[in-house]
Amino acid sequence: MRKTLISLFTFVLLIAAAVSAGARNKYLFVYFTGNAPEQEQITYAVSDDGFNYTPLNGGRPVVASDTIARTGCVRDPHILRAPSGEYLMVATDMRSSLGWSSNRGLVLMKSRDLVHWEHHAVHFPERYAGTNLANVTRVWAPQTIYDEKAGKFMVYFSLLTNDGTIPYDRVYWAYANDDFSDLATTPQVLFDFHAPAIDTDIVQDKHGEYHLFFKTEQDGAHKGIRQYVFRDIHAPGSWTLLDGFCEQTKENVEGAGVFPLVGGGWCLMYDCYMSGHYQFTRSDDLRSFRWVADTKTTGAFTPRHGTVIQITPKEYKRLVKALGK
Repeated sequence: MRKTLISLFTFVLLIAAAVSAGARNKYLFVYFTGNAPEQEQITYAVSDDGFNYTPLNGGRPVVASDTIARTGCVRDPHILRAPSGEYLMVATDMRSSLGWSSNRGLVLMKSRDLVHWEHHAVHFPERYAGTNLANVTRVWAPQTIYDEKAGKFMVYFSLLTNDGTIPYDRVYWAYANDDFSDLATTPQVLFDFHAPAIDTDIVQDKHGEYHLFFKTEQDGAHKGIRQYVFRDIHAPGSWTLLDGFCEQTKENVEGAGVFPLVGGGWCLMYDCYMSGHYQFTRSDDLRSFRWVADTKTTGAFTPRHGTVIQITPKEYKRLVKALGK
């Protein structure tokens, strides 16, 4: 009987350990660190609680931009775990030292282990030659969401052209191809705020409702985060624009990133870019947010616009082993 109890206890411990190893109860923050070419690189940090982060690789890049981007620099990385278990990343292919209207494309990336990445640059003047999209000067802050109805990955981004056909930053979308190496369709308008809109982030809550966060860029107005809620991502006429701004500060902010927290609730984070810190907020319903922390962007941890996903302890340990802290 005693042997049976010991065996049962051991079995329970093994099951608990297996469940713990597979639970996504850690966080990975993917970001770039500044406006110099050596800072426009993909960088990682990890966290146990979603609010306090430790950079990996000593805060140095984990993917060299000159190996993946036509400009040799990337900004605004967005990471997503695909239903297949693969990781997908998109980033702005841009070197800001060439000017804020020097961006002609984006980078698509795919990985099985978060360390080794396949990559493809999509250069709009070539990909959409002969159309107005060949005249883009901005393809800013691309992100990806899985369109369950279509069974495809939808990449969305803000576009601006120098020919007047897209006179202000407007959010467009296109489907990626099956191996996530190119855009498979011609970009279409996702929504038109009738004023500049950038840094869009879309999440879906447990009730199936979508929440779209974006930064307003009107001249002379507060530059902050607004929010749409909706059921159909392809029917912007049915969307509801919520009142007010989401950020818990009077400062101008950018780079909204929204992610679920372990145990429930959501985090909305953003870059207080005029004062050198990141701000983290928390929400139970994705409609009202409360301040949690301001993280000074100094030392080894200097995040700029990025995104967070939940990872497992196994993935966490693998990253620390491969990259170090």
